[in-house]
Amino acid sequence: MATTAQWIEGARPRTLPNSVAPVLLGAGAAAALSAFSWWQSLLALLVALALQVGVNYANDYSDGVRGTDAERVGPLRLVGSGVASPTSVRAAAFACFAVAAVAGLVLVAVTGHWWLIAVGAVSIAGAWYYTGGAKPYGYSGFGEAAVFLFFGLVAVLGTLYVQSGQISWLGAAGAVAMGSFSAAVLVSNNLRDVPTDAVSGKRTLAVRLGDGRTRILYLALVSVPFAVSIASAFATPWTLLGLLTAVLVVPSARRVTRGASGMALIPVLRDTSMAMLVWALLTAGAFAAVG
Repeated sequence: MATTAQWIEGARPRTLPNSVAPVLLGAGAAAALSAFSWWQSLLALLVALALQVGVNYANDYSDGVRGTDAERVGPLRLVGSGVASPTSVRAAAFACFAVAAVAGLVLVAVTGHWWLIAVGAVSIAGAWYYTGGAKPYGYSGFGEAAVFLFFGLVAVLGTLYVQSGQISWLGAAGAVAMGSFSAAVLVSNNLRDVPTDAVSGKRTLAVRLGDGRTRILYLALVSVPFAVSIASAFATPWTLLGLLTAVLVVPSARRVTRGASGMALIPVLRDTSMAMLVWALLTAGAFAAVG
């Protein structure tokens, strides 16, 4: 049986900025409209974190039973390494999805935005079918698009909408930035796994594009948040603070452009995630200053 430490590692805590950052930004966009609610933001954060951990366990299960994780370069996978049974990892994924569903239902019930139940259902389905089911879309090159949608547009704008009942242009711009950051994190992960994914039949976008074009895609994606910082300065110059995250992004971009591969790309994944979190924190504060 897996130890507690192994279950925690299997939850992939380094990916959690992907769920924390968009909620922070959505809360900041709500504050810009004088509609910030701390408890609604916390509920939204619980939904996002539960979905993130749930999708991580679901991926561990699905990739493990398919044999995709048999030869991995990155961190521990519970099923692929044999330290946990597929049934237990699948149960952990479903438990996380249940937590997300309950927290989401509470949030919908207190705000009255009942149509968001459909958004939540689609989000849970998207989390499972990323690598689950007969034809997982993550194996067909659509993972980055899904991450952009769910961890960018849905997470940011959902957090904003439940609090304010509307969508602002600042929120929409921030959602695009978050989606780009999240997609860049996945691109760096999939770039690392190209050799093993190609052999196992996992046709990620990185496998489809090839090494060179995947590196260009990464650079394009991490450039988007900086463009958003500059554009948003028309609302408040404080958004220019987001440019400070170049301290984290530039070294990662250099690694990518210089051909880093395998384990050498793990710092890129880590630092891109951290840049996303720092950018969200700084930009959320700038958005709040507008209100």
